[in-house]
Amino acid sequence: MAVPSAGRDVGWLRQALQIAVELELATLPPYLCGWWSIRDRGCEAARLIRRIIGDEMYHLGTVCNLLVAVGGRPRISAAALAYPGPLPGGVRAGVNVYLSGLTRDLVHDVMMAIEAPDDAPGQDVRTSPSIGDFYSALQQAFREAAPDLSLHGQLSAHIGSDVLKPVDNLDGAERSLEIIKEQGEGTTASPDVSFDNDRPAHYYAFAEIYHGRRLREVGGVWRYTGAPVPFPDARPMARLPAGGWPHPSPRVGRLLDRFDATYRDMLSALDRAWDGDGNPRVLHAAIHAMHGLELPAVELMESARPDAPGNYGPQFRPPFATCPS
Repeated sequence: MAVPSAGRDVGWLRQALQIAVELELATLPPYLCGWWSIRDRGCEAARLIRRIIGDEMYHLGTVCNLLVAVGGRPRISAAALAYPGPLPGGVRAGVNVYLSGLTRDLVHDVMMAIEAPDDAPGQDVRTSPSIGDFYSALQQAFREAAPDLSLHGQLSAHIGSDVLKPVDNLDGAERSLEIIKEQGEGTTASPDVSFDNDRPAHYYAFAEIYHGRRLREVGGVWRYTGAPVPFPDARPMARLPAGGWPHPSPRVGRLLDRFDATYRDMLSALDRAWDGDGNPRVLHAAIHAMHGLELPAVELMESARPDAPGNYGPQFRPPFATCPS
């Protein structure tokens, strides 16, 4: 974002789209931890978060396709973050993305803070770009650089309720990025709808969970005064400390290792999916691996820490990270 618009050529697009890969991947661990911690998966809050996770997976696939289209290669394993930490690319500087079970603090300070548009009701003045600002810069760069787009290596897949499709023209690239913005922040016309016009954008869905009420328009003003959205009972996963859980028991250590090995498999499969010719079977294997993370995650979230309040939870340890001493 520090590069002037005149310097945002195809090389800049490749670098920025790799940052987009990192951004979209960065949202999944905190959202998954919040969702996994909810005991009743049929409740409204769980349904809202599960839909958002599906959208984020679709966003990740979209930016990977766009990166391949401009001659790049997504580096997904290398993009995995250690938690807690900031978002990549200087987006929403000051937001500390941490992992824990679902609490109102996690919803407000992480989930809403990640997705917040600049003009959200009650939004503090920000000095760093939002995710929407970042994607708007990408849209402008596509228009001005006008790169040739290759279909080779792009993937098609059903991801959640979304359909990932290859992009072969600039209008398609711009619209793909617009969908990401609209699903995350809402449309410019109204905060209560996203791209599909029948469900709240991510920021407002998280805010409904935080405020405990649906967003509705009252006298031309949007307020959280609609139908109740009860805050769910959640497993009390404590905040993951920097460097991971110190001195876990052998049983907890085995669960952590099992989770992290499956996470590495997922990341490796995503790397292979967009490596070369593009392989949708490998992409589906990555999605299957992500589903395999849930069982050890829940077992960890039901394991009390012996020397501190709260329970364990997954670490999402990046590949090649060292264990805490």
